[in-house]
Amino acid sequence: MEDSANFELSWLPKAPGDFSKQCRSLGSQTAECGAAVRKLAGYRLDTNQLLSLSKAIERVRSEGVSLAPLRPYRLGLISNSTSDFVTGALTATAARHGIDLECIAAGYDQAVQESLDAHSAVNSSAPDGVLIAIDWRGLPILPSPGDSERGVETLRASIAHLRLMATGIRQNTKATCIFQTLAAPPEALFGSLDRLLPGTTRWLIDEINRAIRDLASETEGIVVDIAGAAETVGLANWHSPEQWNIAKLAFSQDYAPLYAEYVCRAISAVRGATRRCLVLDLDNTLWGGVIGDDGVNGIRVAQGDADGEAYLALQSYILALRNRGVVLAVSSKNEDETARSPFREHPDMVLREEHFAIFQANWNDKPTNIRAIAQELSLGLDSFVFVDDNPFERELVRQSLPEVAVPEMPEDPARYARTLAAAGYFESVVFSEEDRKRASYYEGNARRAALQKQVTDLEAYLASLKMEITFQPFNEVGRARIAQLINKSNQFNLTTKRYTESDVARMEADPSYFTLQVRLTDVYGDNGMISVIICRKDSTAEWEIDLWLMSCRVLGRRVENMALRELVGHARRAGVQTLTGAYIPTARNKLVERHYASLGFNQVRGAKDGATLWELDTHVDLPTFPMTVRSLGFPETAMPAGRFF
Repeated sequence: MEDSANFELSWLPKAPGDFSKQCRSLGSQTAECGAAVRKLAGYRLDTNQLLSLSKAIERVRSEGVSLAPLRPYRLGLISNSTSDFVTGALTATAARHGIDLECIAAGYDQAVQESLDAHSAVNSSAPDGVLIAIDWRGLPILPSPGDSERGVETLRASIAHLRLMATGIRQNTKATCIFQTLAAPPEALFGSLDRLLPGTTRWLIDEINRAIRDLASETEGIVVDIAGAAETVGLANWHSPEQWNIAKLAFSQDYAPLYAEYVCRAISAVRGATRRCLVLDLDNTLWGGVIGDDGVNGIRVAQGDADGEAYLALQSYILALRNRGVVLAVSSKNEDETARSPFREHPDMVLREEHFAIFQANWNDKPTNIRAIAQELSLGLDSFVFVDDNPFERELVRQSLPEVAVPEMPEDPARYARTLAAAGYFESVVFSEEDRKRASYYEGNARRAALQKQVTDLEAYLASLKMEITFQPFNEVGRARIAQLINKSNQFNLTTKRYTESDVARMEADPSYFTLQVRLTDVYGDNGMISVIICRKDSTAEWEIDLWLMSCRVLGRRVENMALRELVGHARRAGVQTLTGAYIPTARNKLVERHYASLGFNQVRGAKDGATLWELDTHVDLPTFPMTVRSLGFPETAMPAGRFF
């Protein structure tokens, strides 16, 4: 039943008939076990299937089998309810998001004790994050209908209770606190007035949920909107009085897949694994009909027509995604001019040509086109979502490009927009002005790529871009974006160390660090912040490059060379003789394996795991490139602004 789409996760393909058998066979081919686990997790699984998969994961993990390329994440779980079935659902669901999740759960109703005790199971496990899974029954909520003063006191007491747990976690670990909003009970005392009358349970829960968002910001935590999840399926369905009374389950066990999906999306977003690009088919996806057969006037995409309005609703949702920074691309089996004609000529189209960074209309197969789009945008395939009404095309992409997310689309186009939204591929835990502009950055990149094809000389091409690069030390204005880049950049990241916003603030004020934030503009627009460098001043003669990361969308534009020139210039003026930097290999950063070598560093040490250490004499001559350089916010000894190389 399509109305159950949210809690049944209907955007995922159905599990195969031999799902249990495949779970039992996990580990037989150890080299591909991680990929096999992720594939099994990618099906539409109910609570029992999730528990079966989680047990298989625990088994292969105990046998010492690697789950790479899944990325490890240790999650602490504290709750006022029974959480046994939740931990299994979380472990299995996390694999769908590329995470090898180890879940350490506190005992029943031991949330406060577990968070405050430095030696508790959760705190002593060195978790990456701790899920504070407290529902409304775990807070001191004392209804006082019509009494605003007592209502405010109850609100403060409830938030103080959550803050106490968060403080204990932060004092005892370096974990991110993961809060969840409260799903209100469905029972009303005054009916429609409950939400408006101060002191009622519903009023209190609404106010607490608003305060939880502030608490998360205060503690550098994140919020999972469990209240929103419950409302999609109905509060009366979410809450099971029978299961609470018998087993102290905070919500009906039927909704464990949905609960785990919401939590794991947030964890994935914290790790920077949010999808960034939406690739769209055209015929019977963005409009009804086949443009090559029906023509512009024959396709269904207009007000006053049920199907046409359904497709317009999808287009409106896609445009909203684009306006919040999601990059749009087209992959259509069609003649190019024919495929573009609706965007140019149909008066009711919401989407237009300029909204797409890449437009691939040809007779190549969809996986070939998606690979080409990924290469042109300098994005990994795991950043992509592909939407197509055709089941054959969807399965072909799943089989050929397993990293790409491919939602199952319902038969009725009226549910296209809701299905894409429910899938949560573009989950975010923060949103910045840089995020808002991301789509325009990639659209500019597409124009740069088109220009490059017309220019055979690379240096002439770079000069034609009239690039201006700006260097600044870390500061309050850039702090949130710096932390976001540090936590989501994986490919062009030499060490993939992670720092929080408070860590970034500490480095701003610490004289033992030298920091750089790098921005780039050109004739096609502002690329935003594209690189971050952190150096530790180990001695007066040596600086260690602790972190060097860069956005892959500016690869090949000599940004790394110019960043090194800037870094070397500051090091020289500080009397530093040597820069050192390490490359620590991960499953995703092979791209920068030869980064230091390409910049003229000398390798001084290597390890069996592939890690290398590099050195550069700061008095080395460095090449110049056509770029205007601005250095802002450095001491008087810094290089002058407006240099041109």
